[in-house]
Amino acid sequence: MFLPFMGVFYDRVAQPLGWMLFRVLIGGALVYEGWPKIIDPLGQVGFVENLGFYPGWLWSPLLAAMQFFGGFAIAAGFLTRPIALANAVMLAITLWFHVSFPYGDRLVTDAGFQVLSAGGAELLTSAGARRLADGGQAFLGQVQEKAEMASLLWTGGAAFFAAFGGGIWSVDRCLMKKEF
Repeated sequence: MFLPFMGVFYDRVAQPLGWMLFRVLIGGALVYEGWPKIIDPLGQVGFVENLGFYPGWLWSPLLAAMQFFGGFAIAAGFLTRPIALANAVMLAITLWFHVSFPYGDRLVTDAGFQVLSAGGAELLTSAGARRLADGGQAFLGQVQEKAEMASLLWTGGAAFFAAFGGGIWSVDRCLMKKEF
């Protein structure tokens, strides 16, 4: 270390704090994204069946609960490794889906172009009109990239906690005094 006297601070404060903040970020993102699925637990039936998970009426609420409640557990550091592993697998499937089935290359259809050409562009802001000038291709490219990057971050974060556990400042370590 360049500053050896900082070693105790790094080991006892900075590292556990960083670990905890990253855990709360990953868990919180799962809770946030899982909330709409918990509200409508059967809303993803068709989607999960299209991915090959049958019966959808079973998998849809199971995945919603795993994402929502699992997010809380990861954020708190409770049963971190098994819950993070289950979420990492689910998120890896999500990442595979985003990479394998991109949004496409056109947001605006031919009929939409006709509306814009007939003066409908005035309904948009100048920034909105620029985003749709190429049929929305650049915009959809950005949406696709963000979906892939978010899935990659969440998958990596969940896999990280599945491998290393919740850290010193977790329910696993503080209350249970051990980890899986």
